[in-house]
Amino acid sequence: MLISHNSCCTLIFPQHTGARIPSDPVVLGHVFLGGGNRKKSKKKLLFVDLNDGFSSKLDLGAVNVVGNVYANCSTKCLAYGGCIPLILRALEDIKDLDEALKPWEGNLSNKERTIILKEQTNWRRALDIFSWFKSKGCYELNVIHYNIMLRVLGMAKKWDLIWSLLSEMQHERIIPTNATYGTLINAYSKGGLKKEALMWLGEMYKQGVEPDEVTMGTVVQTYKKAGEFTKAQDFFKRWSLSMGYALRAQKSYSLYTYNTLIDTYGKAGLLGDASNTFAHMLSEGIVPDRVTFNTMIHVCGNHGCFEEVVSLVEMMEEVQCSPDTRTYNILISLYAKSDNICLAVNYFSKMKVAGLIPDIVSYRTLLYAFSLRRMVKEAESLVMEMESEDLKIDEYTQTALTRMYVKLGMIEESWAWFEKFCDKMSSECYSANIDAFGEHGILILAEKAFIYCVERQRLSVLVFNVMIKAYGISKEYDKACEVFKIMENHHIFPDKCTYGSLIQILSGVELPHRAVTYLSGMQRAGLECDCILYSMVISSFIKLGEVRTAENLFKEMINVGLQPDIVAFSVLINAFAELGDVHKAVSYVELMKSSGLAPNSIICNSLIKLYTKVGYLREAEEIYSSAKASETGAHPYSSNCMIHLFCENSMVCEAEEVFSYLKLRGEANEFSYAMMLCLYKKMGRFPEAHKVAQEMRDLGLTSDKLSYNNLIGLYASEGRIREAFETLQQMLALSIQPNDATFRSLGVVMLKKGASKEAIKLLEKIREENSQCGLNEWFNAMCSMLRLDENYTGFCAKEKVKSKVDSSLVNVHAERCGSSKRYSYG
Repeated sequence: MLISHNSCCTLIFPQHTGARIPSDPVVLGHVFLGGGNRKKSKKKLLFVDLNDGFSSKLDLGAVNVVGNVYANCSTKCLAYGGCIPLILRALEDIKDLDEALKPWEGNLSNKERTIILKEQTNWRRALDIFSWFKSKGCYELNVIHYNIMLRVLGMAKKWDLIWSLLSEMQHERIIPTNATYGTLINAYSKGGLKKEALMWLGEMYKQGVEPDEVTMGTVVQTYKKAGEFTKAQDFFKRWSLSMGYALRAQKSYSLYTYNTLIDTYGKAGLLGDASNTFAHMLSEGIVPDRVTFNTMIHVCGNHGCFEEVVSLVEMMEEVQCSPDTRTYNILISLYAKSDNICLAVNYFSKMKVAGLIPDIVSYRTLLYAFSLRRMVKEAESLVMEMESEDLKIDEYTQTALTRMYVKLGMIEESWAWFEKFCDKMSSECYSANIDAFGEHGILILAEKAFIYCVERQRLSVLVFNVMIKAYGISKEYDKACEVFKIMENHHIFPDKCTYGSLIQILSGVELPHRAVTYLSGMQRAGLECDCILYSMVISSFIKLGEVRTAENLFKEMINVGLQPDIVAFSVLINAFAELGDVHKAVSYVELMKSSGLAPNSIICNSLIKLYTKVGYLREAEEIYSSAKASETGAHPYSSNCMIHLFCENSMVCEAEEVFSYLKLRGEANEFSYAMMLCLYKKMGRFPEAHKVAQEMRDLGLTSDKLSYNNLIGLYASEGRIREAFETLQQMLALSIQPNDATFRSLGVVMLKKGASKEAIKLLEKIREENSQCGLNEWFNAMCSMLRLDENYTGFCAKEKVKSKVDSSLVNVHAERCGSSKRYSYG
């Protein structure tokens, strides 16, 4: 028989000597991730090779993994023989120890004294009994009795008394054992004193005492609770080597150790190590208990391995280790998190069918999942069930349901739900409910909930903070500031979040003069201020055009001992870049570099924009080269600025290089193509210009007025009236209204095709008097010219259009075009 450690499950193996599963060498070196197959009465395990990445099913054939396994779950109930029950009853009923223990005084054995101390639930009573034993002088107190007292006092966190006992042990020359050190490590670890716990481990080694398996497990647990999983793993490996454990050795760890290791690996996110440990455990013949299965299910589920979760559940059934409430809770939680709410509900129902009563965790997990998915009917039904079972809805779940109602616009229901709990709410719960109303702009309910909170005296700084946030969302800035003022009336002091919220709100709506007062107030209150808050206010001043005020605030930040971060420098450098102030911008770049900060992409953009604006080609090239050399490369904005700068300086090769860089990175946009088109047109390289124009059309990069004007300008410069007109049609189809630049280009192309200057001036005059009428006249005039083009088969060739402009104004002499044709609108 094998009784699992820390479990109520008794496992019986009538078919195998020593209660061990036959070892299977194939298991070793692989990762167990699966369960069994009930239908064929064969056991199959799923293995994944960590190196090769393959997975396969291992058929264990007719091997019976376990025989009959019976689970006997019960609470701690110890039955003693002899006089022990009478002694324990007497100690419960009679306070005076002399009177309670008088019938047995002088006759208590070591074992009986051990049991008496062990059964005490109150540390004071245990200490009194221990002292009584010492006072009688006829009792020998050994290391076991001291260990029990150390455990009792450790659970009560009575560290001074523990040290007193240890001094007593030293005086009495009672040598600490492995169990003594294990007890101390466990006590300090559970008391949250990891450093002190590991100090006892060091003392243990110093005294030449090697930790046994139980102590090793305690140390691993200590590291695990501290989140130091690597140290836990390293300690286990060192201990295993020192104790002579090897993967294929005859020695085997206990079930408790395996459970500890699997849980440690699971919390560390090491699925492979947890699964390997489970596989090794099986190969050693150690049968998993509920703790093992629950841990493995949790680990696999958290890694999305739900096929393995199903296999583990099936394996539990095969070894007759029935799932407990915790098992079902884990399954409900895992499937709810993976958005399989149907299966989560199914396991909730299965738990009831299995005769298990869902606990508060079961209900809360499912209720929270319903609220997130806005499953109102299901949530309300579960709430009714909880109320019938007299189960309390916790504040976290209560808030989740408030948010559910609010998000669905069920305002009355949300308020009714709030009122149901408002008398019992803590300050934190009030905060969460006010925040739920405020975040969704239901200010009237947020204010009402705040009043309820004031009336019930549940105010805290968090409540005020969420109310300020609610007013900020609803753009009630004066009320947000008013909340700050009334905090003092309730003797509640603003914290960093209070000041930060107001500074952020006021800076965001360009009220920096009000924001800066809270910045000063924060410093007077002795609260730590950071660069982020300063940067918000500085940025707000810059948006108002008060750059000098922003600069002074930046200097103030340095004077109060704050080191500006990259964001603060970026804001100021960009401001001077916008102003075209090269000297100031560069001076702050140098200051930033002297502070050990390298320019980021934002600063590079600002500088390149500045140098482009003032025409500093060499400086722009230097910054751009450093931006390209960075990990992220140059920003598309910087690249486009460089193309523009090269265009201004007619540097075709350099512009082409940047353009190719953008295309290679997939970052060339409409502006990039437009600049290259203008450059080629400017340089008279029309074939390249037309190639770029065609690429723009093919890629759909003609969406704004600038791009269309560039295309029309290109066609106009070559007298290609048909393409210019078709581009105009596309503009109008996209509801992009032509501007002066558009009509200038249209006038150029019409002049090139024979229209007179007087006609163009008349068209312009009509457009000035009435923009829409003028647009129609331009359109009709171009149609009239195109209808005389023998090669044109578009819209104007099929439709007769009329214009108010006299056709004689656009006629040209036949000899100019080598034809007797004359343009006419009629």
